[in-house]
Amino acid sequence: MKPSDFDYHLPSGLIAQHPVAKRGNSRLMVLNRGTASWKHRSFSHLPEYLKAGDALVVNDTKVFPARLIGKKESGGKVEVLLVRKRGGPPEKRHSQEWECLAQSSGRLREKMRIFFEEAVGGEFLGRTPEGLWRLSLTGSQDEDLDLSLQKIGFAPLPPYIHRNGGGGMRAEDRERYQTVYALREGAIAAPTAGLHFTGETLDQIREKGIRVVSLTLHVGMGTFLPVKSEEVEKHRLEPEFFDLQPGTAGAINLARKAGGKVFAVGTTVTRALESSAEENGEIRARQGETGLFILPGHRFRAVDALVTNFHLPRSTLLMLVSAFAGREFILSAYEEAIKQEYRFYSYGDAMLII
Repeated sequence: MKPSDFDYHLPSGLIAQHPVAKRGNSRLMVLNRGTASWKHRSFSHLPEYLKAGDALVVNDTKVFPARLIGKKESGGKVEVLLVRKRGGPPEKRHSQEWECLAQSSGRLREKMRIFFEEAVGGEFLGRTPEGLWRLSLTGSQDEDLDLSLQKIGFAPLPPYIHRNGGGGMRAEDRERYQTVYALREGAIAAPTAGLHFTGETLDQIREKGIRVVSLTLHVGMGTFLPVKSEEVEKHRLEPEFFDLQPGTAGAINLARKAGGKVFAVGTTVTRALESSAEENGEIRARQGETGLFILPGHRFRAVDALVTNFHLPRSTLLMLVSAFAGREFILSAYEEAIKQEYRFYSYGDAMLII
């Protein structure tokens, strides 16, 4: 397969730049794999598609405000995305070393100093073998550096959501680019299918006798890095940490044994479940990393239905939903969504595949 097999044209005006005014008011396109048909609903109708005995699985990862805006000594702007913290002594509360992505109007170089808010400073130490920058950060002696980073960080929005780094949208994005059930901090991007859920929607689902259970997959670079190989099968996903506890595995297995269906909220949940499924579909509790790359031809063992967003052309996420519902069916559904002017990508509308 080639990346062009998963391509489509999206008018730029359909890329959602802001979330809907009220969480949960998104549209919902419902795809039925069995009848190769779709319906146009609203996300508030989602509970209608679940029945007593089903299990809804969510990703409780919490997004770290990993986007930093700073200045070079020359005054030029620098933007940094913290990717992963490198190991170090826990007693060093005022200094840390990170691997990061960085961009600037001018060339970045080793030993370059940059300056952020809250007296936080940084110095580039060189590149990692993967091409990330190593960045040393130091903070004020009066405050733990972790607290300073929480104050100065912006939500790590993807580049197609245009923000100039000003403070006006910082608070709103930090709230809305986060699920209502976010618990365990460690993601550098939101599991966006979960952004549509409200506490009220989850309560409605539970009241129907449906198990709502969680796992953790910290969304990292593996989820959003583009496919550069001419042959899709040669692409390798950057591994991401996940944790599927025994209670969650047990609840899913009980639902399955009783004839219930497993609804995965998002591609991250799908990858974690499929990485933890035995041949017979039984889920095993697991903690570790997964680099599972799901392509058409994959035999799904754990997931019966999928709540997801509309994904970028040629992306690994579009390839996953194509594996779940069929490439031609997904691409035709995307054409229909464009005609109906659905909102696309992270802050956009939702899709349910049953």
